[in-house]
Order: sequence, then structure tokens, then C-alpha cells
Amino acid sequence: MNQNNKLSPAEMARYARHIAIPEFGLQGQQKLKDGRVLVIGSGGLGSPVLLYLAAAGVGHIGIVDFDMVDESNLQRQVLFNVNDVGRSKAGTAKARLEALNPHINIKVYETRFSRENALSLVRDYDVVADGTDNFPTRYLVNDACVLADKVNVYASIFQFEGQVSVFNYLHEDGTRGPNYRDMFPEPPPPGLVPNCAEGGVLGVLPGIIGSMQASEVIKVLTGVGEPLAGRLFLFDAASFTTRILKVQKSPGTRITELINYEQFCGIEPPKEQTPLKEVTVQELNRLLIEGGDFQLIDVREPHEYAIANLDGELIPLGTVAAAANRISREKQVIVYCRSGVRSANAIRELESLFGFENLYNLKGGILAWAKEIDSSVPVY
Repeated sequence: MNQNNKLSPAEMARYARHIAIPEFGLQGQQKLKDGRVLVIGSGGLGSPVLLYLAAAGVGHIGIVDFDMVDESNLQRQVLFNVNDVGRSKAGTAKARLEALNPHINIKVYETRFSRENALSLVRDYDVVADGTDNFPTRYLVNDACVLADKVNVYASIFQFEGQVSVFNYLHEDGTRGPNYRDMFPEPPPPGLVPNCAEGGVLGVLPGIIGSMQASEVIKVLTGVGEPLAGRLFLFDAASFTTRILKVQKSPGTRITELINYEQFCGIEPPKEQTPLKEVTVQELNRLLIEGGDFQLIDVREPHEYAIANLDGELIPLGTVAAAANRISREKQVIVYCRSGVRSANAIRELESLFGFENLYNLKGGILAWAKEIDSSVPVY
């Protein structure tokens, strides 16, 4: 231990309630001060994780987030307030955490966590806390941690449900615990599991699960308690029930390099796949103004349609095959969703199963419409 990094009298007073715990004590607090944690995402999960790690005295915290604060974030992302809307999440989080605890060091990376920078970002940290909300980044975080020999404290949330686990944990005998791929070797089919923006999330749930995630990070750094290595904690806020499932290492799981995770999760089509026909929001707007003869289909869920829509016919993605007879073959059909991903999946399914040749994807979906055509359309 660097003698210059010892706890100061002010820190001793600040962390007195930690130090008073016999199993934790001064040694545990010193390990927190020496600890280095990279938090990927400062949103729903990242907010409570960052707040509690900073308050607890983790000495070096990195924040990876390229996003800006949006009004729809404020229902659950408790790091931010109305005055922060439009500002950098990472930069705003840094200022908030430094005001909370001036004894720690915060470093921000205002960039997307990607295959190109993942290994260099995780390399300088002891633990990675995964606060992401999509499968490509989740697999990328896991694989980067495995390749770099870092512990990955994982959490995810959806509607009323949350999960927490500790992956790639280093045991005393030098072996590593299971990782995310041991639990989920393959991602679910695209569109089967919507993200929080599409499916919703109870506002308090990230606080509950994120606090548990922060607790696991603290346990890993200090060696106090028994981390959730080899176990997956499940929580249902609606019924207030919990379960713990065992996670076993899979002999067939081998990670040797970082791959194209968008393609692996079915979001980016393989290079040889025929590109979809598209229309821009400007072209759709012109068709609407001119009264063009076309069919407009919305493949989102009913609750999303109630928030914002373009007066398209609602046919949720999971029902498009059954509703194929409602889709015209005689005129241009424009299909849209929130961002353009689910509508693309719907078009590929219809083309593959029924041979449609007149389907066009709305590029950028509702988000592009709100940004480029009508700013009064709610963005969720």
C-alpha cells in the first residue's frame, strides 16, 4: 500500500460507520480507497451504483457514457435533475459525485463502449459494473472482462424485474467463476426482449437493483462477505419475491477475441444480406402532406403507441406474421417503430415468409421524426 494513499483524518471521520463494522474495519475502507471501478452507463442502474460507490469511498471511479440527459430519464435516473436536460450524462455525473465526496477521483469517458476501445478502458480498473441496457454491449462487457481478467458485476432491469450477479470472479485458488456466456451462450432473437425504453421500467427498480449491484462491487473490492459469483439473484418488485439460481461454468464456453456484437445479436445484418428499402422521415412527411397512396404500419407495442404515434396501423412485431393479410401488396407500405430496428425485423420476416416486395423501413423511426420533423412528438 502506498503510504501517501492512507486514509486522512477527514476520511476516517467520514467513513466511521464503515470502520465500526468489525468484519469491515479500517482495512476494508482502505481497500475501497485503493479500489478502481469502471461503471459503464450512468443511467438507471449507473445512477445508484455511482452514488453509493462514491459515497462509500471507492477511490477511483471511471464513467463510460456518451449520452445526454433527456427528460424521460428523470423518472428513474436519480443522478440528474431538470436543469441537466441536454447536458452530458458523464460530465454531469462527475460534478454531482465530486460534490458528494471530494476525497475520490472521477474520470469520464464520453464515448460509446465499443469493440475498439473496450480492452483499453477496462484494463486500468479492478472491477467493471455493467449498467447497460442492450444485449450487444452486455456481451461486449462480458467478453472484455474475461479477456482482461477483470470482475464483471452485472445487473439488468425490465418492467418490474431485476437481476444481479458477479461474473468472472477470481477465487482464492486462482480460478475464475462463471461469466455471462456460461449463463446465456446465445442472445435471444432480435425484438423478442424489448429494452426499457420499449417495454418500460418501474422508476424505483433501478434504485433497488443498482444498490445491490453497488453492494456486490464493495464486497468484491474488500473481500467482505460472499459475492454472487456462480449465482444469479432474481427480484420481482410486483410480487416482492426473490430467487437465487446457480450458474455453472460451461466447458464449451471459450472467448478468444472481441467480435461484431451487433451482428452476433442479430441487430446488424450480415454483410451478404440484401439491404432493406428505406424512406426517410422527410420523404414520409412529404407523402403525408401530398396525400400519397400508401399504407403506414406501426410495429411497436400498444403502450408505446399511446405515448406517440404517426397514425399508422398498429400491428405489434410479435403479430405481423399472423396479420400478413392486413398488409397491402398493391401499394407502398411503410413500416416504423421507435428507432427502425423492430420495423426492419418485421420487414425481413414478412419478406421471408410471404414474399412481400413493397415494404419500406422508416429510417430512424419515431426518434428521427421527433428530431427532424415534429419536436412536439414525445420521445420515450
